[in-house]
Amino acid sequence: MNCIRVSVLMAGFLLAMGVAQAKSPAAATDADLLARVERVLAKTPLIDGHNDLPWEIRTREGGVDLNVDHSKMPAPADAPKDYVGLMTDIPRLRAGHLGAQFWSVWIPATTTGPEAIKTTIEQIDIVKNMAAQYPQAFQMAYTADDIVRIHKAGRVASLIGIEGGHQIDNSMATLRQMYALGARYMTLTHTLNNDWADSATADPQHDGLTTFGRAVVGEMNRLGMMVDLSHVSPKTMKDAIAASRSPVMFSHSGARGLIDHPRDVPDDVLLLVAQNHGIVMVNFYPGYISQERARWDSDHAAEATRYNSPPYVGLYIGQPERAAAAMAEWERLHPPPSVKLAEVADHLDYIRKIAGVESVGIGSDFDGIPITPDGLDGVDKYPALLVELARRGWTDADLAAVAGGNMLRVMRANEAVARKLQATEAPSMAKIERDKDHASQ
Repeated sequence: MNCIRVSVLMAGFLLAMGVAQAKSPAAATDADLLARVERVLAKTPLIDGHNDLPWEIRTREGGVDLNVDHSKMPAPADAPKDYVGLMTDIPRLRAGHLGAQFWSVWIPATTTGPEAIKTTIEQIDIVKNMAAQYPQAFQMAYTADDIVRIHKAGRVASLIGIEGGHQIDNSMATLRQMYALGARYMTLTHTLNNDWADSATADPQHDGLTTFGRAVVGEMNRLGMMVDLSHVSPKTMKDAIAASRSPVMFSHSGARGLIDHPRDVPDDVLLLVAQNHGIVMVNFYPGYISQERARWDSDHAAEATRYNSPPYVGLYIGQPERAAAAMAEWERLHPPPSVKLAEVADHLDYIRKIAGVESVGIGSDFDGIPITPDGLDGVDKYPALLVELARRGWTDADLAAVAGGNMLRVMRANEAVARKLQATEAPSMAKIERDKDHASQ
């Protein structure tokens, strides 16, 4: 009798294990995983932290028709060799189930002073005109609740992010007016240092944030404008997190523990992000997610300089045809390494491991990067990335968090802090002149 009971129990256990294996992520088909992802995205808006389409609209002659799937359009006859078609359009946004987009109102880091303010306002105007021109697809959003409401209505909630502190021209009043125009985050630097913060890709000048820089962070907290730490140096990251009373964000970065690139976030900063309840939104640029590709990019740049770097350097200086031929031969012998969608998922996995699943999001940098990983060439491919995460065992709750739930939490926290601060604090009147001595150190 006992033997029979044991046999029955063992049979039941094996049957249960078989069912569990059939339902495990490893055994699920891609169709099953995609169905899971689509169910998640029906309830949770997928929020991308960074897209540079506004600058593409500004610079492409003849305008841009976003109702057209640009992935199916041939390159113009006079297009340069490195021509890249648009990565963003309405048909592919629909296919990618995008719920909300922070449109970057980027301007060059070399554009400073009053011209920077003017150009930034023109970029904001492009975003608002885009929403007005395609009302069936886009609607301007300014709060987390706006995102949820617009997503339920079947449109893409459109938000504005400023990509560099140089765009306010060292003026608290300008910062406030940018918020009034709709900007809901500001990246503290772009590729160059500004007068009050060090960039990740320039020699340190201020040892992080100056006193005025910390005042900027404080005023952003008071306004409810999120502090974006992509592009800044590790010391600036730490200074800003220490100064901020609200959760911070990285709108488009990766994990430096996987690739030693200054645009990515070191492990010790990831731990601070977790303590701050902030978010790192993972960038898709191959050179920031693959060490092999980063080395190739560096070698490619060095080779180009070796052949022709006016006005003084280069084997073929003043001979552009010979330089171009030599470069083409080098590229033939040294093809760029392929970078896969799975490597983006590796960064999401890594940040989750260090900072927790509540601290990770997606910040593609579409239309701001010249190339993408294989399988992530446009805004229709977000579900493929989430399918890869599901295949790795991410639960529906995890997928909802990375897709948009974490960003909604960060936004709501910034909004709540702003309400409290506005009840007790006056607008900052800090001036950059107070930091002249510090900035020269």
